[in-house]
Amino acid sequence: MTADDRLIVALDVPNVVQGLDLAARIGDAVSFYKIGLGMLTGGGLALANELKAEHGKRIFLDMKFYDIGATVEAAVRGVARYDLDFLTVQGDPQVVAAAVQGAAGKGLQILAVTVLTSLDRADLDANLIKPGPVAQIVVERAARAFDAGAHGVIASPHEAAAIRALPQAAGRLIVTPGVRPDGAAADDQKRIATPSQALAAGADHIVVGRPVWAAADPRAAALAIRAGLPARA
Repeated sequence: MTADDRLIVALDVPNVVQGLDLAARIGDAVSFYKIGLGMLTGGGLALANELKAEHGKRIFLDMKFYDIGATVEAAVRGVARYDLDFLTVQGDPQVVAAAVQGAAGKGLQILAVTVLTSLDRADLDANLIKPGPVAQIVVERAARAFDAGAHGVIASPHEAAAIRALPQAAGRLIVTPGVRPDGAAADDQKRIATPSQALAAGADHIVVGRPVWAAADPRAAALAIRAGLPARA
């Protein structure tokens, strides 16, 4: 079976043992996995390396790095040694620029986080973020991240079309979390869409977590999502 790498499945499980078990249950239905901060102390980097080197999977390491430039650059340079595919950093331009420098000469692509899909305008107010619609702030942060050298951005499906329309977005990636198949619960996400809606809006990859890993049959759940994706252009 040829997997569709537009679908990225989040391995939101506690440790490397459970991650390997889940990937084995899904098998060749998925070729691209996201490993996030929640597994950092559970062997996440070891899992990333094993899935990449021994199972031929593509890996999205979702760490959302944020620090002074020298520290971000050093951290990214360390990650870039492992031949992974995507790494997230916070979308502040100086952070993005440092991360891109750290990844220079390697295949690691830097994705800038715009605004988390779990946040809405009330959350931004609580965080003292400037006034304005969430979508407008997301698009502005995406443009600045692209200008700083980001290979792509993380944004909800609601903002994907507006980001894709940016002149800076040509040849760049849009990866959308907050994706839920029809009938799935929103859980802790607030700005969501279905897989087909996200791709139609301009996303290159969609990230799906709980609807796959929490399913009684994760492989069947992944295959069902794939079956509902539009044909590639």
